[in-house]
Amino acid sequence: MNQDYIKPDNWSIIEEGFDAERVKSSESLFSIGNGAMGQRANFEENYSGETFQGSYIAGVYYPDKTRVGWWKNGYPEYFAKVLNAPNWIGIDIEINGENFDLAKCKAVKNFRRELNMKEGIYYRSFEATLQNDVQVAVNVTRFLSLDIDELGIINYEITPLNNDVTIVYKPYLDAGVHNEDANWEERFWETLNINSELNNAFITAKTHKTNFLATVFMHNTILLNNQKLSVSPNNNDTSENKISFSYEVKVAKNNSSTIQKYGGYTVSMNHDDTTIAAKNVIQKALTEDYNSLLENQKQAWAKIWEMSDITIDGDVKAQQGIRFNIFQLNQTYLGKDSRLNIGPKGFTGEKYGGSTYWDTEAYCIPFYMATKDQKVARNLLEYRYNHLEKAIENAAKLGFNNGAALYPMVTMNGEECHNEWEITFEEIHRNGAIAFAIFNYYRFTGDYSYIPEKGLEVLIGIARFWHQRATFSTYRNQYVILGVTGPNEYENNVNNNWYTNYLAKWCIDYAIEQINKVQKDYSADYARVMSKVNLDNAEMAHWKDVADNMYFPYSEERDVYLQQDGFLDKELVKVHDLDKSQRPINQKWSWDRILRSPYIKQADTLQGFYFFEDHFSKEQLEKHFDFYEPYTVHESSLSPCVHSIQAATLDRMEQAYTFYLRTSRLDLDDYNKEVEEGLHITSMAGTWMSIVEGFGGMRVKNDTLHFQPKIPNEWKGYSFKINFRNQILKVAVNHSQTNFSLEGEKAITVFVNGKEVLVEPNSLVTV
Repeated sequence: MNQDYIKPDNWSIIEEGFDAERVKSSESLFSIGNGAMGQRANFEENYSGETFQGSYIAGVYYPDKTRVGWWKNGYPEYFAKVLNAPNWIGIDIEINGENFDLAKCKAVKNFRRELNMKEGIYYRSFEATLQNDVQVAVNVTRFLSLDIDELGIINYEITPLNNDVTIVYKPYLDAGVHNEDANWEERFWETLNINSELNNAFITAKTHKTNFLATVFMHNTILLNNQKLSVSPNNNDTSENKISFSYEVKVAKNNSSTIQKYGGYTVSMNHDDTTIAAKNVIQKALTEDYNSLLENQKQAWAKIWEMSDITIDGDVKAQQGIRFNIFQLNQTYLGKDSRLNIGPKGFTGEKYGGSTYWDTEAYCIPFYMATKDQKVARNLLEYRYNHLEKAIENAAKLGFNNGAALYPMVTMNGEECHNEWEITFEEIHRNGAIAFAIFNYYRFTGDYSYIPEKGLEVLIGIARFWHQRATFSTYRNQYVILGVTGPNEYENNVNNNWYTNYLAKWCIDYAIEQINKVQKDYSADYARVMSKVNLDNAEMAHWKDVADNMYFPYSEERDVYLQQDGFLDKELVKVHDLDKSQRPINQKWSWDRILRSPYIKQADTLQGFYFFEDHFSKEQLEKHFDFYEPYTVHESSLSPCVHSIQAATLDRMEQAYTFYLRTSRLDLDDYNKEVEEGLHITSMAGTWMSIVEGFGGMRVKNDTLHFQPKIPNEWKGYSFKINFRNQILKVAVNHSQTNFSLEGEKAITVFVNGKEVLVEPNSLVTV
């Protein structure tokens, strides 16, 4: 059974009723972020029940020493941890002398949380009866400002319902945090200094090893019936890692008392003096009142939605799912800083460590290219160019030479920091996704300048890696690639994973094609790059030999490429014949049993058919889809979206819709029974692709947009926008027609089901 407590709503995530069993899941689902920092939906007040406290700062990490049973040469020294940052949200509260704690109240009723995605604001409200029989109504509003991205804001209002009360607010900052995810139970932060002045407090802490400095700060205002009180804290309670203020307020029955807490982080990545920067943030926030900060937040989100919204008519759960996905992607990464990337958990949890996986190139770049300015996608490509030297070092540690580059499976700063050998050493297909993203960026944006300026060096490093990683088999008289793990991580240490071999060949061919193009059209860049990488025609001829003679496992009998050598040796029992009690197999089976089974964690061979769709006929896609999908358990968040797109391509709309719902509501309905650990951010970009590329059938061919629009029976209509080469095209599909409208200066030509259609600016075209 999937969870189903989230109320269907077009624009909000809503939970009604307090259930301690759901607290950790909701802390993930109601998380907020603004690209620079993020916060799980922990309660501000003390909560003694089960909770996973999490606050995160973009780009700040800790190199947690690798912990493995048996060390192997080439292992990374550390696993980069996403750091739980000092806590700024905490407000301990006493009401008539009793500590306020929902886990200990006699009763909690009308409990409601709402994450308003349209406005980027998190609300919580409830009524509680304390052990001392005081009844209170509580309303909390929290948001992380998009305008001042180092600032978070809490408005915490209490109304006593049956007595006059004395409330003591104790807002605090706490740098004595620990990570849920830590190899050696180490503390990752060292507190350097704590200071306060009037209603402001500051803690400056430093990460061990990486020496990031962060100042966490707070400013507090107390209100009675919405009128500011000029109060100073009664006392400052300071310990080794924590500072707490105390404000006492007498509140008559049915009157309201509020604490407004401004807090957040300033970090040494962005400031020379983080304390002065924190004071400046507070000063800037105080020049506007709370209501105008709230209004600015609504307007900033309105601007994001203006471009990135997808509307779905007649299916609230589907609508809620896609907006939740788009909202979380924008909370995680806004493209302002090329040092940052899109972590698989974003700001919602710590699992997986690291901030960057191949997910960015394979799944996220299409979303950011189409819904933002192309500079955002270019920043993501430049992130990898900036890490090229580290990728060359990573390859050298494994014995490769001559500038061969192996990009890391998981990274914070370009170094590999993932330490499961079957992934670190073997899941080398990630290199291909990085080359594919360069190709995909040019195909979509038409901006070739990235390749001569930066991309060519990346392509050469990757081609050198594939050339060296392939082995000539005298038995087959072809090149093979041995000992790898494909996207399907339920197969480790296999030979000739078809997807990996196909990518290797393509990467070499593409690199050679780009070298020739740059030589012809950008001679100065060509001369600069060649003198830097020291590449000659003889070396390229060796590459070409590998690409032209690559082996691909294939079954004549079934007329399909095999996922890897030996796939047909498995006991081919389909997923629908597997006892439901055995699912998910990653939680029920031993690893040995999984590896011997035919079950596929995520699209593997079909991932290749997704990337290189135009290399294969529709008949070939159908044959491979029919062969592999029945063995796929979709226990990776990255799986359903690819299958949804391909099912739509094959006109299997019922299946495409089922996969779409699974990808869009993966976390809302907790399909994988792990949402309390955090959300699956990168796969959310795949949800966007399921609609735009799947149902909308959008492709770019020869510098032109093509569409093959389809619509699930469950929907009345849907619409999306595409920023294609600085022209914004809106596509609206219903059961009888597709409408196109264009914001831009000049008309564009698109193809709909193969027919040419001219779309003029500011006019509606119906097909």
